[in-house]
Amino acid sequence: MFEHIIPDIVNHLLSRQTFILVLPFLVGIPLIRIIYMVLIRISKKSDTQVDDHLVLYTRNPAMYILPLLVIKILTPFLDFGPNIQKFFSHSLNILLIAGFTHLALNLVFALRRIVSDNYNVDVEDNLRARKVTTQVGILVKIAVVIIIIISISASLMTFSGIRQIGVSLLASAGVTGIIIGLAAQKMLSNLLAGIQIAITQPIRIDDVLIVEGEWGRVEEITLTFVVVRIWDLRRLVLPISYFIDKPFQNWTRTSSDILGTVFLYTDYTVSVDAIRKEMEKIVAGSEDWDKKVCGVQVTDSKPDVLEIRLLISAKDASKAWNLRCLLREKIVDFIQRNYPESLPRTRAELIPQSQIMVTGSAKMEPK
Repeated sequence: MFEHIIPDIVNHLLSRQTFILVLPFLVGIPLIRIIYMVLIRISKKSDTQVDDHLVLYTRNPAMYILPLLVIKILTPFLDFGPNIQKFFSHSLNILLIAGFTHLALNLVFALRRIVSDNYNVDVEDNLRARKVTTQVGILVKIAVVIIIIISISASLMTFSGIRQIGVSLLASAGVTGIIIGLAAQKMLSNLLAGIQIAITQPIRIDDVLIVEGEWGRVEEITLTFVVVRIWDLRRLVLPISYFIDKPFQNWTRTSSDILGTVFLYTDYTVSVDAIRKEMEKIVAGSEDWDKKVCGVQVTDSKPDVLEIRLLISAKDASKAWNLRCLLREKIVDFIQRNYPESLPRTRAELIPQSQIMVTGSAKMEPK
């Protein structure tokens, strides 16, 4: 096929019609640059950044999509001959498909950028931001896959031979579908789990989780796996279907507020009121306390010690952890300095030898 077209292409490259086809690029690209320079200046004057991102992300695709559309309109009026006309029209269709695919992907990325600018997850009260960011992040990945699949399919359908093969394969689509479904069962389950998580959102970006016995934050959610950043900077990678099939703890599902507890074990002689006053003084001077809950309770009385629970609240798990460590350190120091006799102790009573003998002989006397 190509050995008959190549000589025609060489001849037409030197013709006047070639200049007509190159003209849209020679004139169109500088003109589009000027138009976008004006649009950039206009967008910078607006209060919103939406138009800034739309202009930025559509500029590159427009540089060649608009000239290609002009050439597409001019093609029927040019006399290339049957062979080269067909080849040229086919190539132009593929280039247009690639151009519009580029434009669609850039619009999706612009949407993600707009969301990230308007919903900041680095603030304290970031529940809504985490919801939207997680949802958009997963939907963007799904949209990218769908756009690429549609683009490849549209490009292949322009070839008549491949289109006929595709039609013939439809007859065995049932069997093929079953085979593909069995082979890709795990991948499809993860994909469906990703869509379900995007809609129902049992987890979100920056959520605090207890999963597989580890404490960490959700760092990344993809269509197939979730990355949890453990407190010591390790990364726990789990399949996304894990969060549909297995139970886990989400400490920030509806709010990042959390209660923290510290348990003390002291002697019965300790002053609980003194511990309560000292605790109130400690948390009042800490920036980690949210000024909501501060309490001391004796939760158990065991044979040798009292169990005392210190209960405090904080805006998130990290602050609650710091506050618990601070309380544990300061209250123990307070007891050591002011009530050293109330530290946990084991009692033993010494009985004189004479008492033991008297008691023993008394037990041996007959009644």
